[in-house]
Amino acid sequence: MDEIVKMVADRTGMSESAARTAVVTVLGFLKDKLPAGIGDHLESFIDSDGSGKDSPLGDIGGMIGGLFGKK
Repeated sequence: MDEIVKMVADRTGMSESAARTAVVTVLGFLKDKLPAGIGDHLESFIDSDGSGKDSPLGDIGGMIGGLFGKK
């Protein structure tokens, strides 16, 4: 999650504390809106290193990073 927080902070100019609050809020919203079980996978992905090796969601981290201009 730290990588996402840093990316949000860098791209928005927010402090890391404010970015962490934003990320936690959005993840909580998504977890509530996703079908049962998928929210848990999202949480485990966010808590992993994002490489996709051990993630139940595969390389979605790379795809999401691409949406934010990360290569």
